[in-house]
Amino acid sequence: MMKRIARTRPSKIPLRWRLTIWYLLTLGVILLLFSAFLYWQLRRNLYAQVDSTLQLAASQALLNIDTDGDRIAFQNIDGPSGAGQHPNDDLAFYLLAPDGALVDRLGLETAVSPQMPPQAGYVTLVTGDDTWRIYTQAVTTGDAAGWVQVAQNMDPIDETLERLLNQMTIGVPLALVLVGVGGLFLAGRALAPIAGISRTAQSISGSDLNRRIHYQGPADELGQLAQTFDEMLDRLQATFERERRFTGDASHELRTPLAALKGRIGVTLSKPRPALEYIDTLQEMEGQVDRLIQLSNDLLFIARLDQRQRPLQMGLITLHDFIGAIMDQVSPLAEVKHIDLRETIADDLTVQGDIDLLIRLFLNLLDNAIKYTPDGGKVTVTAQVKHQQVEIVISDTGPGIPAEHLPHLFERFYRVEGDRARLQPGSGQGGAGLGLAIAYEIARAHGGQLRVESLPNQGATFVLQLPIR
Repeated sequence: MMKRIARTRPSKIPLRWRLTIWYLLTLGVILLLFSAFLYWQLRRNLYAQVDSTLQLAASQALLNIDTDGDRIAFQNIDGPSGAGQHPNDDLAFYLLAPDGALVDRLGLETAVSPQMPPQAGYVTLVTGDDTWRIYTQAVTTGDAAGWVQVAQNMDPIDETLERLLNQMTIGVPLALVLVGVGGLFLAGRALAPIAGISRTAQSISGSDLNRRIHYQGPADELGQLAQTFDEMLDRLQATFERERRFTGDASHELRTPLAALKGRIGVTLSKPRPALEYIDTLQEMEGQVDRLIQLSNDLLFIARLDQRQRPLQMGLITLHDFIGAIMDQVSPLAEVKHIDLRETIADDLTVQGDIDLLIRLFLNLLDNAIKYTPDGGKVTVTAQVKHQQVEIVISDTGPGIPAEHLPHLFERFYRVEGDRARLQPGSGQGGAGLGLAIAYEIARAHGGQLRVESLPNQGATFVLQLPIR
């Protein structure tokens, strides 16, 4: 049973809005956590300062406690202090008997009642609308004992914390609004190249691939995307142009022999002719049919290489024996033109490859070298290991190739000098211009590369590089 591929429904919210929303959510969580931490830390510090003040005041109060038998009392009615003369207007002081009964008090006139029952340490009491912080400490002076308590009103601190909370309540949403506006603006600017890419992509058609983005901004991720898009369009345009040229050339190559066949058939049928003339016509037509068959086979072969429909049958090949056998096959062509064929290859040099494809590659290269080498010339084949690759060089002493033709030599249906071989009927030279293109594709299929080096009147050198496996 075939599984259905789930399709994601495209979002109706623009990308810059989604980015801004995510920024706001992230920043909102961060601000809330930071505000909560700041509020908690400030409250903790303020309460710690109050506790320290209460403990210090209690210690000073102990210095001003007097005893009357088993009873304790403040000896200075002006209140305990470091100087011992001025009461602290923010604090209330209590002296309690061991049973908790109030013995004496100083400080604030209006204050919380003493903590009952007394317990050493800190405690927070809420009375009505007021909040008090109370510190209690045991007192022992001579035979007298009791408790001293110091209380401070916490309303000013609570008001400070409340003001901070109100400011955070207003400030955090305001900050989010400002960040949202700024984030929306920055996201729009950052995503502007994507809008350009989209407009350019929408304006491109199969008949017009000349549009480009031409991004001028920084070389960030979006800049790299725009550059990659332009490079992709360059490759697509080159591919489309090559395919159009390939289609036109293929149509021309097919039309020529078909037109010749139709012409010969028409001429032959125009009037009765002797049997020998019919035989000559049929032989010429057979040659044109063979040419059509060869062209069709070459086109099919290249198409299969392009689409990787023919898997490589890799095997170990000894180059000395392999190339020697191929040179034996082309030697009759060389003998007709008195061309000297030579090869220099080490006996132990091997490569991994598809033997059928490599036979076709070397036959094409050697046939090409022999075709364009004049009578009495020389064709040499050498091989060596170079830069972790096997480099095979096929050189001839032909007229060479002009520099303007070298970049196009491996293109399909490309022929130097407008197919000069067609000006020499029966020479066996020329063809559809697919031999070198096929050799180039075979080299690529093996993970190697094929290049040509040539100067006018100095021959041509084809260099094949195959990886060592």
